[in-house]
Amino acid sequence: MRNLFLTDSCKETQLHAINPQSWLQVAEPPILPLFKPVDYVEVLARIHEELESCWPHERSNLYLLQFQVFRGLGEVKLLQRSLHSAWRNASSVYEKLIYGAWLKYEKQGEELISDLLASCGKCSQELGFLDVASQIPLENSSVKLTDECICGMPQVPTTVFFQIKEEKIACERQKIAALSTPFHTMLNGCFTESHLEVIDLSENGISPVGMRVISEFSLTGSISDLSVEILLEILVFANKFCCERLRDACDRKLASLVSSRQDAIDLMECALEENAPVLAASCLQVFLHELPGCLKDEQVVKIFSNANKQRRSIVVGQASFSLYCLLSEVAMDIDPRSDITACFLEKLAESAIDIRQKQVAYHQLGCVKLLRKEYSEAEHHFDAAFAAGHVYSVVGLARLACIKGNKLSSYDKLSSVISGNAPLGWMYQERSLYCEGDRKLEDLDKATELDPTLIYPYMYRAASLMRKQDAKLALAEINRVLGFKLALECLELRFCFYLALEDYRAALCDIQAILTLSPEYRMFEGRVAASQLRMLIREHVEQWTTADCWLQLYERWSSVDDIGSLSVIYQMLESDAAKGVLYFRQSLLLLRLNCPEAAMRSLQLARQHAATEHERLVYEGWILYDTGHCEEGLRKAEESISIQRSFEAFFLKAYALADSSLDPSCSATVVSLLEDALKCPSDRLRKVLMDNHKEKEAIAELTRAIAFKADLHLLHLRAAFHEHIGDVSSALRDCRAALSLDPNHQEMLELHRRVNSQEP
Repeated sequence: MRNLFLTDSCKETQLHAINPQSWLQVAEPPILPLFKPVDYVEVLARIHEELESCWPHERSNLYLLQFQVFRGLGEVKLLQRSLHSAWRNASSVYEKLIYGAWLKYEKQGEELISDLLASCGKCSQELGFLDVASQIPLENSSVKLTDECICGMPQVPTTVFFQIKEEKIACERQKIAALSTPFHTMLNGCFTESHLEVIDLSENGISPVGMRVISEFSLTGSISDLSVEILLEILVFANKFCCERLRDACDRKLASLVSSRQDAIDLMECALEENAPVLAASCLQVFLHELPGCLKDEQVVKIFSNANKQRRSIVVGQASFSLYCLLSEVAMDIDPRSDITACFLEKLAESAIDIRQKQVAYHQLGCVKLLRKEYSEAEHHFDAAFAAGHVYSVVGLARLACIKGNKLSSYDKLSSVISGNAPLGWMYQERSLYCEGDRKLEDLDKATELDPTLIYPYMYRAASLMRKQDAKLALAEINRVLGFKLALECLELRFCFYLALEDYRAALCDIQAILTLSPEYRMFEGRVAASQLRMLIREHVEQWTTADCWLQLYERWSSVDDIGSLSVIYQMLESDAAKGVLYFRQSLLLLRLNCPEAAMRSLQLARQHAATEHERLVYEGWILYDTGHCEEGLRKAEESISIQRSFEAFFLKAYALADSSLDPSCSATVVSLLEDALKCPSDRLRKVLMDNHKEKEAIAELTRAIAFKADLHLLHLRAAFHEHIGDVSSALRDCRAALSLDPNHQEMLELHRRVNSQEP
């Protein structure tokens, strides 16, 4: 294996020189910088309860916490729904800007969807620019005018002249006096200026042009279009003389001139110095709209990094925690070890108010400090998170104790957590790192029993069996997890097994599945590109013809060998086959394997390679449907059917209609559409035995998919099939399960009512 990695450009490496046995080391499971409460159900229930009784301005923070819980659970669609809820319930313009930008960041790479929505006449409001000024109320300050004047002095003239250098600007005395209390006192009170006709303002930083604008504003209450320099001059003057209405007008006029990142950088400092919230929010909007790119700009980073509590209140009001949650997440995605990431997380910790916010902030900060090998600070922050009630932070404390050479302390920390809480899989997984032999295997087995989705225990057991030369059991162990969770590291480990066994066909299958999921993937701790290994392995495998590929795909598709099907499709895409259809099938497989990002990439490629207009419309419809735009997806399906009737279009229409219609009679229409789909020509790959009304086989296929993912639509479809064949109890069970996912789904409520009435 070492020879293989002497250079990436080496073309003469022979596969027989590879020794996979030396690479059967399984890395420790990572410490996840995520909010992971011991009882997430209880936390979600408490959030739901608080949402029902809290003040409106508290809702967005609760939805943000809900987002953190779902992110810790890996529930992508649910966390995006929470972000949408936070955005919809934003109580200030700052929260609208933050959550709108966050949604845009979560959807980066989905520009195609925006284009498709635009073609349907629909725009995603949260992704656009807000009119910030309209969201921030006008200053409503005014000065009460009186006729007071200096005792014993005659009535002063109604016009006053302000001299600035050599120029005199005529102003209406009482209009200027109404701008602020200081002016009112100066012009009507017991000061010398109150009886002067000419007052010298040359030393107050205002130009003749600026003073004429102020005079005009005192009469009209508005400011005409001016240069940034004059507006800034007036803003400073307005603050100096406490002219709130004038300051507010300048603030809004300056905000309207922010159109680029450089504008925002240039004006943000002034906004902070002169307390101009509308200008500051407009600058913030530009920065957030350009995430993640703007975090590569040192000037932007400096603004966010140097903001103290007072400045943060000007920039983002009371939404400081939300802002730094977003910024730290983006920074971690770019480089979790960077100074920027550490700085933003420190700001997040400073902004945390309640105990749950502190759990999130301190745990994330501990994870980053550990990555940066700043062990004392990492321990301090993990301690703080743990003390605040975030039990998962004990993982960081245990790793740090081990780094210090105290494995026994690490073991004891986990044992204490296990005995003091309802035990979870990750607790036993983590404790297994600090013991050996049978005790280690017992902990790993317990971890799998409590949480079958943890992949480290499977990988460790499989690698151990392979090192003992028990290839059959090693493959069986790693196949246990690959049967329901398509993890790249598990595929890579199985690839090593096949390589050791010189089963190059099976090894090729796994590496092609890896490249389908991640085209740029590098194997063996990043030492070699997966694509390079594939080239080496192909030399040892007999090449299939196009006909062979179709036969292999049919066989694997029929036997629900999803990884095998992915591999065959990957190989077929290198030929001149109909790429649109292949990419579409690839997307279906990836969705079934719970790989939504890769599935969306395949759908977009299917659209690019569509051979016909009606085919392209189907792929666009599925893209819209899979991103939650059911009605738009339905319109694409109908447009496709109007050109040519096809199985895919009818199937899409059935799904989209079931999701978008509130009509209780929709269920019969959905079944009818599926029957129409079955009448269309089929290559038997599209329909995993739905032809000829083989409902039982269809139910069996749906059952396989449901085993991997609790999906509302799959449960709905299976319930409809159960009802169709008269299996009332099974239909009722699926209805109830679906309603636990979405208790307000009208179509499911109607199906449940109908099925329930049939139960004996």
